[in-house]
Parts: sequence; C-alpha cells; structure tokens
Amino acid sequence: MGIFNEAQKYIVGGVNSPVRAFKSVGGEPPFIERGKGAYIWDIEGHKYLDYIQSWGPLIFGHCDSDIEEAIIEAVKKGVSFGAPTKVEVDLAKEVLELFPHLDLIRFVNSGTEATMSAIRLARGFTGKDDIIKFEGCYHGHSDSLLVSAGSGAATFGVPSSPGVPADFTKHTLLAKYNDLESVKECFEKGDVGCVIVEPIAGNMSLVPGEKEFLEGLRDLCNHYGAVLIFDEVMSGFRAGLRGSYDVYGIKADIVTFGKVIGGGMPVGAFAGKKEIMEKLSPVGPVYQAGTLSGNPVAMSAGLATIKKLKANPEIYKNLEAKAKKLMEGFESISKENGIDFNYNVVGSMFGFFFNPKKPKNFDEVNESDTNRYAAFHNKMLKEGFYFAPSAYETGFICTPMSDDDIQKSIDTYKNIAKEI
Repeated sequence: MGIFNEAQKYIVGGVNSPVRAFKSVGGEPPFIERGKGAYIWDIEGHKYLDYIQSWGPLIFGHCDSDIEEAIIEAVKKGVSFGAPTKVEVDLAKEVLELFPHLDLIRFVNSGTEATMSAIRLARGFTGKDDIIKFEGCYHGHSDSLLVSAGSGAATFGVPSSPGVPADFTKHTLLAKYNDLESVKECFEKGDVGCVIVEPIAGNMSLVPGEKEFLEGLRDLCNHYGAVLIFDEVMSGFRAGLRGSYDVYGIKADIVTFGKVIGGGMPVGAFAGKKEIMEKLSPVGPVYQAGTLSGNPVAMSAGLATIKKLKANPEIYKNLEAKAKKLMEGFESISKENGIDFNYNVVGSMFGFFFNPKKPKNFDEVNESDTNRYAAFHNKMLKEGFYFAPSAYETGFICTPMSDDDIQKSIDTYKNIAKEI
C-alpha cells in the first residue's frame, strides 16, 4: 500500500490542505522528506527543483543556515511562553521601519487569522458591516470570505462552501478585479466598512492589480469613509522588500502579512495606522487573541529572514531576472509549438496561463486551458520539476536557484511541449 493510500485512512483526503491532493492535475502527490536550497526530495529519493517553496515563505530556499540557526537557538530557550518576548518587539520594529504609513502591528499564526482579524478591526473602526472583496482573490477560509458571485457584476455574495451560513456572507459584496466600475456599484449598494484586495493577486495564478485600479480603490475608500486593506500575505517581501508598496507606492490603511514574515514558520500579521490599530484590544474594544501568537520560534525565524532581506535588497532584481528568464523561455517554446501562452512576473513571483491573452481578472483566468496545465504539471514533475499542482497558483523563485536550474527547466519544457 502506498503512503498516499495510507494517509487517506487517517487524514481527510490524505492531506491537511486541499490543493496538496493533486485533484486538479491528477496523479498522486509525492510525500516530501527533506529540502535543501532550491531542491526537495521525496520519501522514495526522487529529487525536484522546487518552484513552490512552501507556497512562498522560503525566499532563501530550504534550510537556509541563518534561519535554521535562529530557529535552533530559539528552541533551546523554549518553544512557547504565552507571554511577551523581546523578539516580538524586534521583528515588529524591523517590519514597521519599512512602511512609513503603518504605525502598529499585531502578530497572529496564519494569513487567514490576519485577514479575518483585519476585517473585524475595520468593521469595528468604521461601524459599518459590509465589505467588498474581489472574484479570484483569496483571503483565507474564514466564513465572510468564502463567497461566490451571484448573477450581477456587483452583488452580495452567496456561500461557496457548505457550513457557511448565508447570513455570514450577506454583508460581503463581490466586485471584479481591475474593474473600478464594479466597485463603485458595490459602494452605492451597501454600507461598506472596508475593501480587501490582493494588490498583486496570487490565487488566480499571478495577476497584478493595475495602478489606476488600486489608486481608484484608495480614492473610493477615502470618499466613502471605508478602510482599504491590502492583503499581502503572499506578495509581502516577495514582490519586493516592501511588497506592493515598492511597485505602486499606494498606502493602504491596513496591510496583512504572512509567509515570508515567518521564514517558513506559521506566522501572520496585520499592521495599520495608529488610530485604527488602537481600536484593537487591549487598548480598544475590538477583540482578538491567540495563545501561540508571537511565539519565540516563529518570531526568531521571521526576524532572521527580514533582517537578511533588508541587508540584501539587491536580491529582488536577481530573482526577478531569473523569473523572467524562465517565463520568456517558456513563452518562446510555446510559440514554436503553437501553444497559447501568457505570463506575469513581479519580483520573485511568476504566473503563467495557457491562454491567448494576458488575463486581468478571474473571468479571463478561467478561459485558460487547465487540462493543458495538468499535462504540463505531470510531465514536468516526472522530470524532476515541482510546479504548483493547480493552474490557479503562483510560482516562486528562491535565492539558491541558479541560472543553470532555470535553463534546465526551459530545456525540459522544450522536450515535453509537443506532448501537451
């Protein structure tokens, strides 16, 4: 009996997060035993060049010596105290120094916790219940955010998962990404307390927000007295040292972080303006808590990562150059084989679509050929290249990846392109 079959006897679906089950690409997931640098090895000894990097956190690759040392030293002193530690303060200071428009931060344990808490805070600050989110943007699995579109472009959301009461989603309005008119309709329809958006959307592959769209969101929030939340759980410290702020220079009222900020450990955070953040308990009335929030092991991993990034900001140009080389190589080969192909690159993030046009929103992403992506994934995996097991996920470059690694990926795609 294989390990995946055994896992399904004890763990729901054999996995602890759905995408890992490979349902959208077919085949069985390899069970990973270890990683080093840009590579991972499964329990059968197969080696893969890893373009997932734990879904983004590992910008310095697996088992980076500095982060590893920080974790080991922290563990020696204790894994959790449920009490304040200096390392929390150190990490908070390092993060806030990068963002002049953010005054205070609160650490949590996941990106879902960060976005859920940010929305509660925004509602508490404004006294308004309705929120606007965008089709194709994922902000974790809290009830208010698991919504699907109704019949109109701007409509109150309906639950997209059993177990989510309609009453929970009736205050969530859905707008179209990169479409300001749909946002204006939502504002006119509801009493909107906040807008939450991935400024660089990483959950419909990679679709960057257009600058005019994001600037328009800022203006609309100012006009209607709503809080603008940038969900940078994925793009924070990945798109650039300051995430989307390096790309667009737009100041959100609250920014959520995760992934890179924890150096591979379970961490989330949300930061914002003082007048908003001080509505949070214990200073204000909006309640949020967590036993393991700010635990010293996760904080130490995050501190080592952020300090290393701040000391080496030039790495982003190098990572982007490698991402562009990979995508340009794939694009050229696709053209040679009559395959529709488009891509986006932002910093160390990349996303591609088997699609004749470059998508700007979720509807256009859904026009991509997901069957072709599944064939691509299966064949590349067999050759030792580990891409996301879904056409709707972003890929990541890490610092240990070499030009030779990128070229081997391109050469392998050239060999399989005719077959897909």
